[in-house]
Amino acid sequence: MSELISRAAELDAADELAGLREKFVLDDAVYLDGNSLGALPAAVPGRVDDVVRRQWGSLRIRSWDESGWWTAPERIGDRIAPLVGAAAGQVVVGDSTSVNVFKALVGAVRLAGAGAGADAGADAGGGAGGGAGAGRDEILVDATTFPTDGYIAASAARMTGCSIRPVTPAEVPGALGPRTAAVLLNHVDYRTGRLHDLPGLTAAVHEAGAYVVWDLCHSAGALPVGLDQHGVDLAVGCTYKYLNGGPGSPAYLYVRRDLQSRFDSPLPGWNSHAEPFGMRSEYTPASGALRGRVGTPDILSMLALEAALEVWDGVPVESVRAKSLALTDFFLECVASYVPEGLVESLTPVAHAERGSQVALRCPDAGDVMKRLIESGVVGDFRSPDVLRFGFTPLYVGFRDVERAARVLGDVLRGVLG
Repeated sequence: MSELISRAAELDAADELAGLREKFVLDDAVYLDGNSLGALPAAVPGRVDDVVRRQWGSLRIRSWDESGWWTAPERIGDRIAPLVGAAAGQVVVGDSTSVNVFKALVGAVRLAGAGAGADAGADAGGGAGGGAGAGRDEILVDATTFPTDGYIAASAARMTGCSIRPVTPAEVPGALGPRTAAVLLNHVDYRTGRLHDLPGLTAAVHEAGAYVVWDLCHSAGALPVGLDQHGVDLAVGCTYKYLNGGPGSPAYLYVRRDLQSRFDSPLPGWNSHAEPFGMRSEYTPASGALRGRVGTPDILSMLALEAALEVWDGVPVESVRAKSLALTDFFLECVASYVPEGLVESLTPVAHAERGSQVALRCPDAGDVMKRLIESGVVGDFRSPDVLRFGFTPLYVGFRDVERAARVLGDVLRGVLG
């Protein structure tokens, strides 16, 4: 025990990101639930107070121009873009993840249908290209996905006249074919923390002439994504996990630049109109990523998110990934040392190339175990029927946190299951 405590202190002392912890509102608990809700960045309360009291309270309607409310969705999208490996002008913030999944997936199917004919070669660099068109009437969806993605995919299939086929990410290359229009995949499995092969799967989808939509909820802010580098077509993600935007903070939509002129959103709104104040009865979409907007932006939560993203200034995602892997490695080592053999089983891959930024442990009575952990000052979460999830946010989680969490877990398990 003393050796692991000493090592944790040494690792914290050498941690180049350790100073970022001071930018968050934390207490004495070990907070390992940032994969569900990130901790509060210290700059947010003051910013929200300004938005409410000055921008809304004093400037009122003038704030749409003078405080930059109108341009917030794309401005904040450009702040998120480097964190997911995208150039500016391809990410727009607004709506929930579920709404953006719907927009992206229906949009992908429509892109596949529009691929035949004159526009077939418009999307050089990936996507359906000339292979799309008639006969593409199937959507593949990650069978291990968060349930809402599956619900949305089923609705999108009904709306577009497609059939839907659930497959695991590993099965995708073998399931692709001439009927495939679009594929919806999760970058990191929400239950196990398994990291899927975004570059390889994206290439396989493109080789089959289809379009891919990636859900980045459990990867953005924890590891490099490389949307532009790997030619991803469309992507969505939430901002309240590793991006620490706050409960219910708006999600984002990425549309690759060369697809934007053909992206046909199933939710056209006045905010995505080329002339939003023209009040025309006919819809003409705006240019660029603004096509992903729908209605009036949720300004209070959006500007809280903008303040939260300031903690990322000057922070390389690669450094975050290196610390994430070191934290999860150390946690697994401490669990092996502190937890009696046979009481837990790790569902998270050991290989770095297959691991996100969480560790999922299976054990009997997991719900009761997590309740006792929280009572003992270690906050993770429980997924039915038997999974303990621990999320590691490198911006504010340290190695002493990790050692303490594993030590308390051992104590709890001995009391509950020993």
